[in-house]
Amino acid sequence: MKKSLLPLGLLFGLFVHAQKMGPEKRAIVESINAHQQELIALSDSIWAAAEVAFQENISSRLLADYAEENGFTVERGVAGMPTAFVATYGSGSPVISVLGEFDALPGISQKAQPTKEALDPGGAGHGCGHNLFGTASLASAIAVKELIEAGELSGTVKFLGTPAEEKFFGKIWMVREGLWDDVDVNLSWHPGAEIEADVQSTLALVDFKVEFFGQAAHASADPWNGRSASDALELYTTGINYYREHIQPTVRIHYHIQDGGQVVNVVPDYSRIWVRVRDTKREGMMPVYEHVQKMAEGAAIMANVDYKISLISGIYETLVNRTGGEAMQKNLELLGPIEYTEAEQEFGKKIQMATGKPQVGMDSQVRPLKATRENPGGGSTDVGDVSWNVPNINLGVTVAPKDTPWHSWAVVACGGMSIGHKGMLYAAKAMGMTMVDLFENPKLVEAVKEEYRERKGETVYEPIIPEGPPPINAEK
Repeated sequence: MKKSLLPLGLLFGLFVHAQKMGPEKRAIVESINAHQQELIALSDSIWAAAEVAFQENISSRLLADYAEENGFTVERGVAGMPTAFVATYGSGSPVISVLGEFDALPGISQKAQPTKEALDPGGAGHGCGHNLFGTASLASAIAVKELIEAGELSGTVKFLGTPAEEKFFGKIWMVREGLWDDVDVNLSWHPGAEIEADVQSTLALVDFKVEFFGQAAHASADPWNGRSASDALELYTTGINYYREHIQPTVRIHYHIQDGGQVVNVVPDYSRIWVRVRDTKREGMMPVYEHVQKMAEGAAIMANVDYKISLISGIYETLVNRTGGEAMQKNLELLGPIEYTEAEQEFGKKIQMATGKPQVGMDSQVRPLKATRENPGGGSTDVGDVSWNVPNINLGVTVAPKDTPWHSWAVVACGGMSIGHKGMLYAAKAMGMTMVDLFENPKLVEAVKEEYRERKGETVYEPIIPEGPPPINAEK
């Protein structure tokens, strides 16, 4: 066993909690401790690579290679995506899978320090902690694989490497390909600012592109000969912004102007905008989506130009599973809080100071299981699409100080140092221990599946994506 990087105080705390665990769960903790140097190095390599949607060639290869080195059978390039893969070990039932993400966000490169300074000016950064996400999930699968290999558990464990979560939502195409069809229960986690078994849903979302096509002309000599695609775009965004007053509070509309014309002295004959509509439920999202599409036609009519709407992709809200959440909660309580050094707390407070937040440091406590809210806020994830096809158990673990702005340089900084590493290792243990429960307890698996069936009801899942392959070569 390799020498542990954990401080003595934390090792003692883990020892005390480990005494309450059964032998298989202790083995999970011991496996992740034994692999931790390799796991930290793997996470740091992905952090440094910082590759955006569908470009995660290094990150995907690092994870897939490590899975193979640890005895998994790996199928690469699944569902038409070069950076998607499935790693499998074992045979028979139950089949338990775990998700791993590894894409970064553009423009937020950052050094692993508590003051803002780009590592690669203009480059990408892991502002959502996906370097930790994929590594922790694979670590949990490896720990379970070792128990199957030793004959302590029986069944199949899968790790699914899922690209492009931040933009195009690669899991949708993996779902369409049937990659969870044989899975009994899926697990996922996400980096956050507190520790909790996550029993909240997320927001449904749809992305589409609107293009306007006009007639170019000299902006001064003969503007009457031009029909401005930029005018249509501005009229469209004005309409969207007036519409905001008349939508439900749960709805969110965002847009990104991708092309508004190239030079000032030409009436632009082309413009393009990326639009995103969200709501806590698909049923609320779809009418808004339909109306905003009609508004594009109205803008085109007013500017006397042509227009085209293209669906990019859309995702479902997450289907919560409280039965699975309760099982995860028990394992969080077995693990206890994360313990931080004085230097780590100081790092967290400096991050908070730099981002204008109260300097309270890291939140290390295990949160009680919360009531599931009908209309949660927050973001969206393509884990939602997985959750409508297989029961999903979700987890959140602290990897950044309280109130840290997400998708920012501050999260990038924490993900490249020990605060992020500790959260990653903790998440791996919690998921591995919960998988032990699922492998050992068929009644728990059936209870999780029964709640899934009840919550899904008569809904027939239909992916919100256009026909054809994933948009690997789409305009970024």
